[in-house]
Amino acid sequence: MGKGVAYSTTEAVHLLNVRAEGMSALAGEPDHFARRFRAEGGDPTGFAQRRFFARYLAEILDEAIASGCVELVAATAVAAGFNGDDWRITFDDGSSLEASVLVLAVGNQEPESLSAFANVGSRFIRNPWGAAARKAIETIVQTGEAALMVGTGLTMVDLALSLDAAGYQGRMVALSRRGLAPRSHADFDPAPVERDEVPSGGVRALWRWLRKRSAQVGWRAAIDSLRPHSHHLWQSLDSKEQQRFLRHARPWWDVHRHRIAPEVAATIAGMVADGRLEIVAGRIVSAREANRGLEVDYRRRASSTIRSERFAYAFNCTGPLHSIERSKDPLLRSLLDAEQVRPDHLGIGLEIDGTCRAGEHLWAMGPLTKGRYWEIIAVPDIREQAAAVADDIAKELKQ
Repeated sequence: MGKGVAYSTTEAVHLLNVRAEGMSALAGEPDHFARRFRAEGGDPTGFAQRRFFARYLAEILDEAIASGCVELVAATAVAAGFNGDDWRITFDDGSSLEASVLVLAVGNQEPESLSAFANVGSRFIRNPWGAAARKAIETIVQTGEAALMVGTGLTMVDLALSLDAAGYQGRMVALSRRGLAPRSHADFDPAPVERDEVPSGGVRALWRWLRKRSAQVGWRAAIDSLRPHSHHLWQSLDSKEQQRFLRHARPWWDVHRHRIAPEVAATIAGMVADGRLEIVAGRIVSAREANRGLEVDYRRRASSTIRSERFAYAFNCTGPLHSIERSKDPLLRSLLDAEQVRPDHLGIGLEIDGTCRAGEHLWAMGPLTKGRYWEIIAVPDIREQAAAVADDIAKELKQ
């Protein structure tokens, strides 16, 4: 309970992507986690293991349970309905409960399958965080056969680290349209800016400003200076401009904004240098089962030549689902199908108002609210959102 996908890992090689000093779970106490990490001998300016952060979250949850105000239910919510006064939530074991308000805090959705691998059976691992992925990793560690990772972002980094830590000596190919991998954190001098110094309302103007500012103060300082203004900047873009960002700028933004720990970057760089990991810009043309594995045809960017290669497994590392209408989450499906919630204008999350309300006595948090906020998936953002939602619920229940 409380760990989610990111913090359920037990592997020491999986580190936080934010320095410990920025990972407090509590709004109003920015050094809450840093104090805990320091007490265990950690450096607050360093990057804690994700399993350590999971223990930290568990301690907070245990305190909430001990207060008598929190009760855990070990079941999967499969449906919810509002009767005008209360919500009734139904679980997969047939039980149900009623609540005055409902908060959707389900995190990232599992990735959907990729069309090129529609008919290849179990050799394509759709969910890289599931049991099938763990079994596939165990298999190729033993056999040393090649592995294909479709996607070159943070999910690819996690998978490559897991394989390396398990002693895998085979060949890994990571492929995406642009072949962009997450950049590394590094020390820099902050260069804050006021909101009115940054152009708003258009992607092109903002991108030009960012390139110019990066040349002046460094790209890390330039990008981080936008953090306090990210919600305003996103909301200053109309729907057409937001779609333009998603289409053209997002891959570049993601690899610079969502950086990895220096030691993680060094490990990935070492794997590339040793020839164990190849990061490729290209497209999958087709895939088919062949000789207890997969034969995959792909074309490198700017090349007309199609290359065929055999892999024991292909892992979907394209990241979480980005289309809420395609969600297979039973609770979200029940709400969407009953039109008790609506997709946002981009189709990437739920439509919410300025207080994160998605409906009557209904709130949404985290990735479900990306359409309105965009930068709302990191702990520093979500802790503030959680506090604001809690305040709004308290006001609602007092009416």
